[in-house]
Amino acid sequence: PYQLKGNKAAGLALLFDTLMAASYDEPSSEYGLVAESVELPPDHRWVQYDLRAQARFQDGSPITPEDVIWTFDTLKTKGDPHYRLYYADVIKAEKIGERGVRFTFRGGDNRELPDIVGQLPVLPRKYWEGRDFEKTTLDPPLGSGPYKIDTFDAGRYIVYRRVADYWAKDLPVNRGRNNFDVLRYDFYRDRQIALEAFKAGAYDIREEFTSKNWAIGYDSPALREGLFKKEDIPNKMPQGMQGLVYNLRRPLFGDRRVRAALDYLFDFEWTDKNLFYGAYKRTKSYFPNTDLAAAGLPTPEELQILNKYKGEIPDEVFTQAYEPPTTDASGNIRDNMRQALRLLKEAGWSVKGERLVNDQTGQPFEFEFLYPEADFERIFLPFKQNLARIGIVMNLRNVDPAQYQNRMNKFDYDMTMTRFPATLSPGNEQRDLFGSAAADEEGSDNIMGVKSKAVDALIDLIVSAPSRPELLVRAHAYDRVLLQGHYLITGWYQSSFHVAFWDKFGRPKENPPYALATDTWWIDPQREQAVEARKAQEPKKP
Repeated sequence: PYQLKGNKAAGLALLFDTLMAASYDEPSSEYGLVAESVELPPDHRWVQYDLRAQARFQDGSPITPEDVIWTFDTLKTKGDPHYRLYYADVIKAEKIGERGVRFTFRGGDNRELPDIVGQLPVLPRKYWEGRDFEKTTLDPPLGSGPYKIDTFDAGRYIVYRRVADYWAKDLPVNRGRNNFDVLRYDFYRDRQIALEAFKAGAYDIREEFTSKNWAIGYDSPALREGLFKKEDIPNKMPQGMQGLVYNLRRPLFGDRRVRAALDYLFDFEWTDKNLFYGAYKRTKSYFPNTDLAAAGLPTPEELQILNKYKGEIPDEVFTQAYEPPTTDASGNIRDNMRQALRLLKEAGWSVKGERLVNDQTGQPFEFEFLYPEADFERIFLPFKQNLARIGIVMNLRNVDPAQYQNRMNKFDYDMTMTRFPATLSPGNEQRDLFGSAAADEEGSDNIMGVKSKAVDALIDLIVSAPSRPELLVRAHAYDRVLLQGHYLITGWYQSSFHVAFWDKFGRPKENPPYALATDTWWIDPQREQAVEARKAQEPKKP
């Protein structure tokens, strides 16, 4: 899972332990896993992890500082390109004493670096000697985690079996977790087929991301009899920015006014009412569902930051709180169409005949919308029709997930829909998402191709924030600049997990706020027996 090529199998993180383990009920805390202790000096210029003596790979060999150092160096030089940016401020890793590894930082102003390094998976150096780390493989790799690969059929399923003598099963961070002997992930080409398979009992648990399915798609005798359940499980997780994103590398979308114009033609209110069953909120921030989201006009503290970039960032950053265009949900968007045509006219586009064309070149406004899942087409078709009403041609292109990922790695698209992840403590990952250096790095997460000196400077400020209050001020300023850049048409989000599951599980009374945490669930034998007995009574279908 740590290199660029290929479409990774689900669940591979189960194979590998990290230096530290994240907490499900604290926003930015980590606790020792492979690492037994952590040392951090007052100037924050390095962090040292001392490894547990009992830490083992699944073949019984010890996890050593040499493995940690090799993993770090290999990920930076041969791993997925985002690691080079993520660990850019980590200068080196070196062995200290018998079991210590010290990571030296470039400066001491990035307070998140110890956490970032703590997320490092530990791979076995000796296993990879003689193997090409940059090639895909169907050989199950040697891991150190609670599960190992048992069987698989590439593209159809993969089965993980719990490691009986897992070295860390009794550590505090693992108590109550990893309760299933076998975990099987099945792959389906079509979401609707996958839903029907769940309702038929082909698999046990499913998180739903399609509002129509959640509203009406699960109705069945099994649901009505309580054999499987649907639950909305609230969370406090940062939802990230989901939207219809432009490829700024395409000259067609180089003008900010063009990008803002197309925003007027996406009718979220109608879409939410008629297609989403009112399930979603409109996204108005790159950090929705968190206190990192900008609100209202800039505060004096934010203006102290933003004033430095006047002329480089849109004037609206200073005068307007970002609000996406709205409608009355009737489907009549004439006012929005007028606003879109006004902006397009300013940008040098006019309607001639039934087509929108460039005033200077005569080029028609036409582009391709790339997407990997057919279910989403119902969302894009109304947008396509609205664009057509002012003479814009949007060609829908549905490709399989592997081809889609390959094209995204190469930035070979005009427009697509994606989601940018967010955390409660943004930092280095922002360089990979929106930093200029990542825009030309094949396989980076800056798929939009954002190149802005002001954005780069604001990312640096976020990375170096000395306190939580200061981080909030800097994140709000950063959020405003990204939003007013109109790099995408903002999408939608929800603040709960939609989970359907056959009623064979036991689980904790309270779900943690920052994860679905199904690894803390377990099989309840009595419930399982009742469910399976009831399934057996169903008449066999041809």
